[in-house]
Amino acid sequence: MDTHYPTNRPIDAEQGATTTFPTELTNIPWIDVHNHAHTLSWNDREKFALSGCESMVMMAAAYYWTPYKPVKPQDVQYLWDDALNRLGQIKQAHVFDAKLGIGIHTGARVDEYEVLLERLPAYCTLDDVAAVGEIGITAEQHVAQWPLDDQKHVTRRQMEIADDNDIPAIAHTPPDLSDVEIPFRERGMIPGYELDMEQQQPSVIDAADERRAAIELDIECKDEAGLPDDRLVLSHADQEAASYVMESTDCYLSFTVSYPWLLGVTPQDVAAVIEKYGPDRVLVETDSAGILRSDVFAFKRTIFELYRLGIDVDTIRQVVYENPRDVLRTD
Repeated sequence: MDTHYPTNRPIDAEQGATTTFPTELTNIPWIDVHNHAHTLSWNDREKFALSGCESMVMMAAAYYWTPYKPVKPQDVQYLWDDALNRLGQIKQAHVFDAKLGIGIHTGARVDEYEVLLERLPAYCTLDDVAAVGEIGITAEQHVAQWPLDDQKHVTRRQMEIADDNDIPAIAHTPPDLSDVEIPFRERGMIPGYELDMEQQQPSVIDAADERRAAIELDIECKDEAGLPDDRLVLSHADQEAASYVMESTDCYLSFTVSYPWLLGVTPQDVAAVIEKYGPDRVLVETDSAGILRSDVFAFKRTIFELYRLGIDVDTIRQVVYENPRDVLRTD
């Protein structure tokens, strides 16, 4: 029914139709399968709850916060223990549920890593631990190079431990930043990443496409470890990675949406992959961390943007909530 408004002159509402959005769009719960929220401020963690996050997996494996390079086993185990120690208070303070990913990150060389591989299984039996991660092959290490054969051994063994404990492995896939205009590479710009890129070591992967090669090596390690495809999440996805992962594997692919200034990934990329391959193995994550400029609210914005891009509410719910529940086997 046309409505005549008693205004002095015609207003927008009188001149054309407006879009009506489904109310359930604002109430879709979501699960962040990969972040480092324990390194954020209290206020930043609160944003997760305020924007509808039901639960998350916080990765306690992060070489950034180890005090020395090369990294020693006690440095990595300290990261695990610190996150475990704080987990209960984080959940109590912010209402959402939270669990941990425990693992050995290959972003910097870890000496005597066999010690950690012996200790990791005991951590994975804890109810607080939901995944082994983040792990995976990394082409370039920070400060200290890590030979590829050792990385493959560490990755393969961690995937075996994940399989033994029936929890997923979450793999960091190194993004290709060669064509990205990154502020910290431009003289005079304020950095968005608290990492001295001059300390990055030469690549240990001899391939024209290092990113594709690293993902293929992760898949190779998964196969050798006997970890089923549906128990491996490949993080930091983009459309290029999707063409390989979605067509050649049955693994999950997770899109990092909280820092597009670095990865260049937007909701349009997520929507394009959903439309081409379907939603069944697509996830969204923030990877929010205290080490770089990221936006917690980007997850909720992605939900809205996916709808604006033509993805229906049920499909959005599957991608942001039901799929991660399946991966984590949440009751």
